[in-house]
Amino acid sequence: MSTVDRWTHLRGFTAARIAIGRVGGSAPTRSVLDFRLDHARARDAVLTIFEPEALNADLQPLGVETILLESEARDRAEYLQRPDKGRRLSAESRAKLAGSLADSAPDLVIILSDGLSTTAAMAQCRPTLQALLPMLDATGWRVAPLLIVRHARVAIQDEIGGLLGAKLSLILLGERPGLGTPDSLGAYFTYNPIPGKSDADRNCVSNIRPAGLAPAPAAAKLHALLTASRDRALSGVNLKDDTLLLSPPPTAIG
Repeated sequence: MSTVDRWTHLRGFTAARIAIGRVGGSAPTRSVLDFRLDHARARDAVLTIFEPEALNADLQPLGVETILLESEARDRAEYLQRPDKGRRLSAESRAKLAGSLADSAPDLVIILSDGLSTTAAMAQCRPTLQALLPMLDATGWRVAPLLIVRHARVAIQDEIGGLLGAKLSLILLGERPGLGTPDSLGAYFTYNPIPGKSDADRNCVSNIRPAGLAPAPAAAKLHALLTASRDRALSGVNLKDDTLLLSPPPTAIG
């Protein structure tokens, strides 16, 4: 006998698995199948092979210069089993990056990677950059060529930022997928990035995806935070998100 959950009306307010009902002592077949589908999508997001060339081709309409690099992780399996290797560039990529150094250090270097969700990187990087790059250009930021790094962890931004002498480094990469959120992008930035920085030195804007924080407002939030970080010469726990306070008040109705 099927039993309807009394919380059913709350499902319109959340994507969480609530009020799924039951059939006897079991979950309804539809709910079980939905769970298995979401689990499969999460696994695919983690295990799908990342192709930097495909992301690079997707970014070409933005008219930006890109450089393709790799971490020390040789493949997806090693990346997942050895997080330390995802935090460092390969020797070949370090040499390639050193050969591309400009005479002056940039204000910002932006790094793109698969992280723990190739799905998110391929889906959200372009729309986020499409909104963010014009804001940076309009406010006078000197941005290095975009770096697309295969199999990178967040902390690789410290090594890259240090090599380039950048004031700030920003990395966009796929977040660890939850059930129902396989396409969530994370954006982490650090002021004065050098090896040895800790998570307390970073700021993060997470859940960038159409069903979460959409790419355009995420880009606006990132631009405000990056600007505040540059102006105050700090990042991490000492930099608070005042973007709502800085936004103009809504227009009165009536």
